[in-house]
Amino acid sequence: MGSFRIKGGNRLHGTIIPQGAKNEAMQVICAALLTDEQVTIDNIPDILDINNLIELLGGMGVEVTRDRRDSVTFRAADINFDYFDSEDFNKKATRLRGSVMILGPLLARFGKSYLPQPGGDKIGRRRLDTHLIGLQKLGATLEYDEARHYYAVTAPSDGLKGTYMLLDEASVTGTANIVMAAVMAKGTTTIFNAACEPYIVQLCRMLTAMGANISGIGSNLLVINGVEKLHGTSHRLLADMIEVGSFIGMAAMTGSELTIKNAGVKDLGIIPSIFRKLGIKMEIDNDDIHIPAQEHYEVETFLDGSILTIADAPWPGFTPDLISIVLVVATQAKGTVLIHQKMFESRLFFVDKLIDMGAQIILCDPHRANVIGLDRSHALRGIRMASPDIRAGVSLLIAALSAQGTSIIDNIDQIDRGYQYIDQRLRSLGADIERI
Repeated sequence: MGSFRIKGGNRLHGTIIPQGAKNEAMQVICAALLTDEQVTIDNIPDILDINNLIELLGGMGVEVTRDRRDSVTFRAADINFDYFDSEDFNKKATRLRGSVMILGPLLARFGKSYLPQPGGDKIGRRRLDTHLIGLQKLGATLEYDEARHYYAVTAPSDGLKGTYMLLDEASVTGTANIVMAAVMAKGTTTIFNAACEPYIVQLCRMLTAMGANISGIGSNLLVINGVEKLHGTSHRLLADMIEVGSFIGMAAMTGSELTIKNAGVKDLGIIPSIFRKLGIKMEIDNDDIHIPAQEHYEVETFLDGSILTIADAPWPGFTPDLISIVLVVATQAKGTVLIHQKMFESRLFFVDKLIDMGAQIILCDPHRANVIGLDRSHALRGIRMASPDIRAGVSLLIAALSAQGTSIIDNIDQIDRGYQYIDQRLRSLGADIERI
């Protein structure tokens, strides 16, 4: 297992292009299972989680052609269902949370699917109820196989049937799974309290291009009229909004001047305004974001003078994947911020490492941290630490880039799961980072 050695304190400079969106890729790759024709997806990030998902589909019998590093063509002419009884399937599916999204498309097209308990980040309880209840409302039956340790999900002999459902939570992956199951169900499916993230919008647009009939795209009320068959298509992923936010935070923490090209500005929602509340200046030019070098950035207060609170929420609220980034950026701001991570109870547990680096943070409980900004009066100091999950890992990487001295970050497989060639790309900006 690798590590990064980072010598902090360097000012970065230059231009960086964000990778394709990891969370979107997970959904649209699984959508290729809905047709026996070719589906080509461009701007695919070359990261562990996505490569593992592509390998999983290959093991299922999907023809996979990597036309370029960032372009992959899938053809699911048939599926080898014997593969689901193999140790290889169990191993690959359990280490990848995105494997849950094979359920909907396989159920829609073949009437059956299988799922071991999926893996992913250890950031708290991430239940599958929304996925499974939604599929059951479409008529699927669910049975847990104790011997094989997986869920077997089966459609009725006459196929899935459209229905009305109110989701108990606006789950992004849950919405994606149910939409993919419903596009070939008989009749009309209405999904209320659907997630409406840009990634769901992209999935729905791709499915529409494949012949699906979906209305309400971009809202939390989706209406899907089932069709008998879908065909192939080409699709391009959005820029990864989490990378964009990470680079904004990195520029601020290191006092650097950076330009983020092709940032997908119109799909960033309130992300730029949240960073502006931390005092970070940025200029938007068409689809590019320029962050000037700032010696200091000062946190805004609310209009009544109370301490700024930044909390995550379902879209169009602030994405939980950037809470860790905002927290670390706040450590060197001027002012105090209350970070409220509502959606996952273990995501803030990396702050002990920031405290060891010299940050002033009070962890109030598993969901809230009070960050007292140092305004660069005291630089963070380099230490040895381990990456607990993807987003915390990059947050620690940003802290190390700004710190005095050398830091070692272990368990960087977690970072590689979500950020492609991050060490090479940062070196091109002037960072002193080495993979060891």
